[in-house]
Amino acid sequence: MSSRSGRTGPFGKLARIILSVGAALALGVAVLLVAYRFVPPVSTLMLGRWIEGEPVERHYVPLDRISLSLRIAVIVSEDAQFCRNDGVDWGALREVIDAADEDGPSRGASTITMQTAKNLFLWPSRSFIRKGIEIPLALLIDRGWPKRRVLEVYLNIAEWGEGVFGAEAAARRYFHKSADGLDANEAALLATALPNPRRRDPARPSRRHAALARLIMGRARAAESLVECAR
Repeated sequence: MSSRSGRTGPFGKLARIILSVGAALALGVAVLLVAYRFVPPVSTLMLGRWIEGEPVERHYVPLDRISLSLRIAVIVSEDAQFCRNDGVDWGALREVIDAADEDGPSRGASTITMQTAKNLFLWPSRSFIRKGIEIPLALLIDRGWPKRRVLEVYLNIAEWGEGVFGAEAAARRYFHKSADGLDANEAALLATALPNPRRRDPARPSRRHAALARLIMGRARAAESLVECAR
């Protein structure tokens, strides 16, 4: 009996350590989820840049100080069902999983809420492990935060270029104005830069980028009355 206990003891201790660390991390995330409902959050990318001594441009502003055109353009471009889903687009996610190989999903199918969860708590590379953590976090955020808060946080932590985070910093960097002064074309250019923010320059868009912006601008006009949670 004592021999068996001696053999399994170290593994049992390791398991207890892992469980303790996991519980501590879960508690920390829960505390941050509650805190970020009310205070300006920071993303893991921002933290990483600060740790490495790299500059971060970010000016947190409330949702009402972000152009309605940008709010609608981002929803139309990134997550058309944002106002109605529960934080996860289950249909799109199923398609991604069905098309994935053993290395993980090749595209994200991420909603705005899922991207918010990833930016606040997780790492950028795609994998089934990250997606498996991201989904319950997104569901918790959707249950605990109003849609307007989710959108406000996302628009203030999204990366819009090397070291540029949030709509206010992006508007100042690319168009030399505040986020509440963006027009429909500028908003569409910023929204369509999000999938590849370090390569797409909203101030000097490529032909393809400009074409995508025109497409999103048209969709945004058509959807304006339907995107009630952006107001």
